[in-house]
Amino acid sequence: MKQSFTSISLVKYLYNETTASETLAIQEALRESAEFRQEFQEMRQAYRELPKVSFNASRSSLKSILDYSKQNAFEEQC
Repeated sequence: MKQSFTSISLVKYLYNETTASETLAIQEALRESAEFRQEFQEMRQAYRELPKVSFNASRSSLKSILDYSKQNAFEEQC
């Protein structure tokens, strides 16, 4: 059975967000299709060129989020 994959499938694979069966199917498709392999290589290159950033919330932001969560959890229990 031949499966077709979308660019979204490749993005999920690139970010290791595919299931085990999806991973195996994509890897097989990459071995069998030069066109699919080329698309993946271009996507992987673009991914590597993206700037690596990380976001860190301030302590006050985290506290506000946690306080809000506690307040809403309490309200839902009442």
